[in-house]
Amino acid sequence: MFVENQWIKIKAPATVANMVCGFDILGFAVNNPYDEMEMRWMTRANNEPSIVIINIDEYQLPTDPEKNVAGAALLALLEEYEEKVGATKIKFEVKINKLIKPGSGVGSSAASSAGAVVGANYLLGTIFSKDDLVRFAMNGEKVASGVKHADNIAPCIFGGVTLVRSIFPLEVVALPSPQLHVTIVHPQIEVRTSDARSILRQQVLLKDAIRQWGNIAGLVAGLMKSDYDLIGRSLEDVIIEPVRSILIPGFDDLKKACKQAGALGGGISGSGPSIFMLSKTKEIALAVEKEMNQLYDGIGLPHHTYVTTINQGGVEVEE
Repeated sequence: MFVENQWIKIKAPATVANMVCGFDILGFAVNNPYDEMEMRWMTRANNEPSIVIINIDEYQLPTDPEKNVAGAALLALLEEYEEKVGATKIKFEVKINKLIKPGSGVGSSAASSAGAVVGANYLLGTIFSKDDLVRFAMNGEKVASGVKHADNIAPCIFGGVTLVRSIFPLEVVALPSPQLHVTIVHPQIEVRTSDARSILRQQVLLKDAIRQWGNIAGLVAGLMKSDYDLIGRSLEDVIIEPVRSILIPGFDDLKKACKQAGALGGGISGSGPSIFMLSKTKEIALAVEKEMNQLYDGIGLPHHTYVTTINQGGVEVEE
C-alpha cells in the first residue's frame, strides 16, 4: 500500500466511443485532451466520510460521492476492497481538474471515473485487475447517463482501442491499431448522454443490423490488418448516427468536407456533440481541422479542435 497522506498525480485521457458503427462496444483513448487529478488515502475516523471530492475546476459538479461519477466508482471499489481484506477504515481524498468539458462527448465522465479507480488501486497496492477497475468505473457512467456502459471506460483504463465483447459478465478485448491521427471538433453546445440515448429507436430492421454487423467486423479486421481502406469503408453507421446527427449543427456537411480533405472517415464521438475523424498522416489531420474550423466559423458556432493521436497507455499515475 502506498504511503498514507502522500498525494499522487493522475492523468486520465479523453476517449472516443462507438467508433461510428460500434455502439457501446468500441472505443479508443486519445492523448489530448485529458483530466488532471490528485489523490491520497488516510485512516478514517468513525464519523468521517470514506470519500472526499474536491473540485478545482469551473464546472461545480456534485461533491456528494453518490452523485459524483468518481465518487460512485470509488464507492464500488471500496465495497469490494472491504470484502477482500475485511473491515477497513480507509478514506480517499480526490482533487479533480476537469480539462475535458462535461457533456462534450469525449468521455468526460469516464475520465473521472477511470482516473479515480486507477489511482485508488495504485494507492492500495494494485490488488485489482484492469477488468475489475472497468467494473467499478462503470458505476460512474451509470450516475452520468443512467446506464452502465464501458465503451469509454475500457479504453481509458486499457489504452488504445478496445472491444467490449460483453458487459455481464464483463469481457474487454484490447485491439491492435495502426498509427492513426485523430482530429476532433467540439462545437460549443451540450448534448446530454441520457438525452441522446432517449431518442434512439428501440427496434432495428434486420437489413440494417446485417449491414452494421458487417461494418463492425470490417472495422475490427481493418485495425488488426492495418488496412486503412477497409477501416475507411467500415466507418459507417446506419442505425445510431442517422438519429443522433440531427442534434449536431452542420454534421453532414462537415463529414463530407473532412472526407474530401483526405480523412479515412469518422463520425459522432460518443453521444456528441464532438465529431472525430481518423487520418493516415498528421498533414491530413491538420487539413481536416482546417475544414472543421471553416465550417463552424462559417455558421458562427464557437468550437474547439484537437489534433492528436491514439493514447496507447490509458490512465497514468505519477508519484
